Amino acid sequence: MPGTPAPAAPAAPGDPTLPVDAGPATATAPAPVEEGWEQFYRWGPYGTLGLSVAISAVVDAHRAPLPSAALLLAALVLQLWWHRVRGRAPARSRPAQGYFVARTALAFALTWLHPFFAIYATLGYFDVDRYLPRRYGYPGMFVTAVILAGSQSGGLPPKSPVQAAVFGALLLLHCVLVSVLGRLSAREADNARHKAATITELERANARLEQALAENAALQAQLLLQAREAGVADERRRLAAEIHDTIAQGLTGIIAQLQVVTVTADPALARVHLDRAARLARQSLGEARRSVQNLGPAELEHDALPTALCRTVAAWAERTGVRAACTVTGTEEPLHEEVEATLLRIAQEALANAERHARARRVGVTLSYMGDEITLDIRDDGRGFDPLFPPPRPGGGGPAAGGFGVPGMRARAERLAGTVTVESAPGEGTAVSARVPLVRHD
Repeated sequence: MPGTPAPAAPAAPGDPTLPVDAGPATATAPAPVEEGWEQFYRWGPYGTLGLSVAISAVVDAHRAPLPSAALLLAALVLQLWWHRVRGRAPARSRPAQGYFVARTALAFALTWLHPFFAIYATLGYFDVDRYLPRRYGYPGMFVTAVILAGSQSGGLPPKSPVQAAVFGALLLLHCVLVSVLGRLSAREADNARHKAATITELERANARLEQALAENAALQAQLLLQAREAGVADERRRLAAEIHDTIAQGLTGIIAQLQVVTVTADPALARVHLDRAARLARQSLGEARRSVQNLGPAELEHDALPTALCRTVAAWAERTGVRAACTVTGTEEPLHEEVEATLLRIAQEALANAERHARARRVGVTLSYMGDEITLDIRDDGRGFDPLFPPPRPGGGGPAAGGFGVPGMRARAERLAGTVTVESAPGEGTAVSARVPLVRHD
């Protein structure tokens, strides 16, 4: 029937009440639907006007065309003008409001002359929210409802009481439909706004998440770099400690043996010391290779810690001429390789310090198994020192207790969550005690 309002009247998908610039959420809207409504707003007035003219010309060819022809010309001029202006006129601007009012007035006049021009008037249901402010939306639709009700009741003005009653009933029906459809459209617009806001918030959350991931990647790269640098530094410290505990001590022993050779006139005694120097050189070379390959001490290759420790003490006593004793207390248990290597290296360093600095006559080494921990004590009766003012190292290089030896022993123990303490006093000897957790062999 001519003039029947479209079911999805006000606030179609092109409703200007929706956010015009919704940021990233706009990109998620169905672009073909939006483009379709834009095409309808642009070409719909020409189509509905042409359809009204065609139907009116066929059905009412006997009517006088002059008044309607003038109005048609005015409507066509209005559409041509708006076609040129609409791209520059924002929604609900003064030109847009003027266009809607002028078009509605022309549609009312044309429908007054030819009821089938109500087809042209139905545009008011579709674009009232696009061209009029919100407070004028219902009045604009009411005028459109009047035009459509008049067309559907037989034309304006009503020519009989019955036609007037039909006009009133149709107008009431249109007003109810406008109210219901308006509420549904407003609810749909609110839902669309909520969805747009949700999508926008999700896009922001995704952006923040991407930024956090980028920051995490940068932090991970930084941590990897720091871990690599820490690994390099740790390996350097390990090699330095190994060199100090093996090669440096071996060279020191070799020098001591050669010094005896240079001052003795006994060929047999010189031969003994030369043999010791050669044996120390071979041992130092082997220890250097094992240190580079990150292997344990050679003494632990075939023997457990107690046996290797006592053999080390005996060899040291034979080489230095200092009386030394090795004691093992507690129940012996198989230890982890790292624990054995750490305690043996600490004992070797403590004995080397006693040889170089203490001038001791007796040294005692005690290895104690004490439940969850194991302790190593090295005591000598040498000259001792004041821990606050340690004596200088022979040949320079800083104080004896402050050299690489004691810090190296502490660093080895700390790698196993252990400790090393040094007790000494002038003339009362020195005691070195190492305590580490007792970690059993697998």
